[in-house]
Amino acid sequence: MTTAVTAKPGSTRVAVQKFGTFLSGMIMPNIAAIIAWGIITALFIEKGPFPNAAIATLVGPILTYLLPSLIAYTGGRMVYDTRGGVVGAVAAMGVILGCSDPTLLGDRPGSTMFLGAMIMGPLTAWLMKKIDSIWDGKIAPGFEMLVDNFSAGILAAVMAVASLFLLSPVMLTIMAWLSAGVGYLIANGLLPLTSVFIEPAKVFFLNNAINHGVLTPLGIEMAAKTGKSVLFLLEANPGPGLGVLMAYTFFGKGAAKASAPGAAIIHFFGGIHEIYFPYVLMKPILILAMIAGGMTGVFLNVALNVGLKAPSAPGSIIAVAAQTADGNYLGMLTAVLGSAAVTFVVAWLLLKVGKKDADEGDLSAATAEMEALKGKKSSVAGYLTGAATRPINTIVFACDAGMGSSAMGASVLRKKIQAAGFDVKVVNKAIANLDDSYEVVVSHQDLIDRAKQKTPSAVHVAVDNFIGSPKYDEVVEMVKQANGAPKTS
Repeated sequence: MTTAVTAKPGSTRVAVQKFGTFLSGMIMPNIAAIIAWGIITALFIEKGPFPNAAIATLVGPILTYLLPSLIAYTGGRMVYDTRGGVVGAVAAMGVILGCSDPTLLGDRPGSTMFLGAMIMGPLTAWLMKKIDSIWDGKIAPGFEMLVDNFSAGILAAVMAVASLFLLSPVMLTIMAWLSAGVGYLIANGLLPLTSVFIEPAKVFFLNNAINHGVLTPLGIEMAAKTGKSVLFLLEANPGPGLGVLMAYTFFGKGAAKASAPGAAIIHFFGGIHEIYFPYVLMKPILILAMIAGGMTGVFLNVALNVGLKAPSAPGSIIAVAAQTADGNYLGMLTAVLGSAAVTFVVAWLLLKVGKKDADEGDLSAATAEMEALKGKKSSVAGYLTGAATRPINTIVFACDAGMGSSAMGASVLRKKIQAAGFDVKVVNKAIANLDDSYEVVVSHQDLIDRAKQKTPSAVHVAVDNFIGSPKYDEVVEMVKQANGAPKTS
């Protein structure tokens, strides 16, 4: 048995979330490598504080070859394990060279091929998986390694050549269009309008798709040419989230008001933006405040010529400051605090107008109301009997990326279970990496549909608040019912 869901498994939003998670899944594991490149670039190039010609030779190859290859390998591995990663990385070398080698480019401007790698890695891995299925179980004993190695080598070689001659011209054209589009928006003062799309998409858990799937590749392309990019700040700016949480701190009610200060600290300094999403979802008109704050931040960043040297991951003010280009610190702080202030004022006005019900500001009440409207109201307690049919050994807290919000939620839940005296393993994972081996899966209510698809036999618990959900206590009760008396020391 499972809890009520908020969308049909085949809904458009779930499909977009899955696609966005797949895109961001190729970037996020390699953020450390991108940051390493940013540090080397910032410190050791000719204009850096510690110019070193020898170390600076690392900048170009890492950006042009290593980072796209890592992304292609990661994408291939997501589709078909290590075998898919290897053929995907080899195949991507064609489009990487085709879009960067001066002898192949001629008079055309080159481009760093993050997007090309994000295409060739998964595509080649998928083809490898299909080809292997053709002769699965049909190879004569003793010839398995021969067939496996040569089939992979032949496919990788063919796809590398194909990406060199077929995909490279297409990607160069696409990158030229995208670069021109971004340049047009900046030159005409229209870049703030992107907040109209980015801010609403974030609260529906498309933030990783937007930031790491789209803005990061384009931002790295811009940073490689100019040393910084404002695109890294379109989604990562922690100002709007801080503003809405502070508005709840002063003008909210119930659990929302009580939990907002702690959420603000986690959001602003920890960089886990997902923590403010439920506060917006419980009163959707607050999306207007997020848009207003986001547009303010983008406007100030563009006006003050602010940019980051590399992506900020997570979107913490600490990480943002670490990646801010030299001489941009005051401008960055002005944009962050300005966007927070505008969001705060607009959110305050919106919290004071419109329909006021007795439970406004109570996250749990908001969730219950939403489920009632769906006609599928449920609670974890209703599933204690079903959960008790087998002991609970492992609970997984799943989120979009398997890092920020899931790690935080798992930590809170782990402490509660340990305090109750139970030896139950609580882990955090990305939804894409789940398998059907867990007894209980905890995820945000807007992500539970996707979690169900990966773990259909588990008991699913939907939460709306990562740090103070009453569902955590119900999960502890579930463990008591399933596992019996706690262990005593």
